[in-house]
Amino acid sequence: MPRDKNSIRREVLHFHESQGIHDLKEPRWQLTLCLVVVVFILYFSLWKGVKSSGKVVYITATMPYIVLLVLLIRGITLPGALNGIRAYLHIDLNKLNSPEVWIEAATQIFYSLGAGFGVLIAFASYNKFENNCYRDAILTSTINCVTSFFSGFAIFSVLGYMAHEHGVSIKEVATEGAGLVFIIYPEAISTLPGSTFFAIFFFIMLLTLGIDSSMGGMEAVITGLTDDFKILRRNRKLFTFITAFGTFLVALLCITKGGIYVFTLLDTYAAGTSILFGVLVEAVGVSWFYGVDRFSEDIERMMGFKPGLYWRLCWKFVSPVFLLVVVIASILTTRELKYDNYIFPYWANLVGWGIAMSSMIFVPLYAIYKFLSLPGTFKQRLAYCITPEHEHHLVAEGNVRQFKLKHWLAI
Repeated sequence: MPRDKNSIRREVLHFHESQGIHDLKEPRWQLTLCLVVVVFILYFSLWKGVKSSGKVVYITATMPYIVLLVLLIRGITLPGALNGIRAYLHIDLNKLNSPEVWIEAATQIFYSLGAGFGVLIAFASYNKFENNCYRDAILTSTINCVTSFFSGFAIFSVLGYMAHEHGVSIKEVATEGAGLVFIIYPEAISTLPGSTFFAIFFFIMLLTLGIDSSMGGMEAVITGLTDDFKILRRNRKLFTFITAFGTFLVALLCITKGGIYVFTLLDTYAAGTSILFGVLVEAVGVSWFYGVDRFSEDIERMMGFKPGLYWRLCWKFVSPVFLLVVVIASILTTRELKYDNYIFPYWANLVGWGIAMSSMIFVPLYAIYKFLSLPGTFKQRLAYCITPEHEHHLVAEGNVRQFKLKHWLAI
């Protein structure tokens, strides 16, 4: 295994030519060409909005399931596969005492569902008003969890085979992050009969998954800005190209000879604590300041019925408390950043936290800006800030719902 790991680093990444994150070197031209192809696919998938991206999703969303099924069927027929599956299904309850497990679990569920990134809101904005959002939420969450559980069998059956072939334990084979996807799993596939067929299938799956995720993230940015600025809406194709080109420029850092260090930095800081903080703010804003009772009434106007007590209690108490604990734990349990035996310099950790704070800091900054830009006394400004815009006339009348105890106790 070490030979294959070093091989992909030397031949594909030229990782050995970089001394660290301070010495990235130039981008690899082969990877640059691949990146150009991906960015072009993204642009032509998004330039017409959901009219074009909706058609692409039929392929990018269904192809991974076909590939996973093929890999699972092949994986469970390999020697040692059952040992891998047993390791996958083994539960170590002691791990639940570790805050890192809960942090990783929360981050993973937000990554896979797209919650907090603006993706779901962006796509949902194209729905009809009476769309059954309750059904969509249950269906999406269920499919997401079932898919994650199902893919575990496809992965660990192959890891079990790898451990069997090398005569080692599953723990020595299993790894996390890019190593599992781009080193361990491809190596396992390369030893199978018909390896070329399975390799093509596997990397098609990775390509479609990557494009699908990138489309969602870029669409959230494009939709949000074009909704606010009419000039961008009139020039959507140009704005989509600028967004795609900007993404290309940032991604170039990740395909330099030391790009794995940039990738590790972004993977750790870009959407860890910051995404948990963002979702916490959303949960508190909707359930407490807007009001879980009014939120439920809005859903009733859309679907004809109110969400049950269980959901309202989760929105108002369970979710905010859980997210607050996880955010605090993620900050307190932060460790020095490292990749294999390389320890990132102190300034790299500061850059990482700067990236994380770049999204979190805008919440209080915008709140301060909004407060200072509004007319009236301190109390009136505060009332305007925590009241929906369509109810601002009530503030002028002195009838502020949020200043009444009934609002905060409502469920």
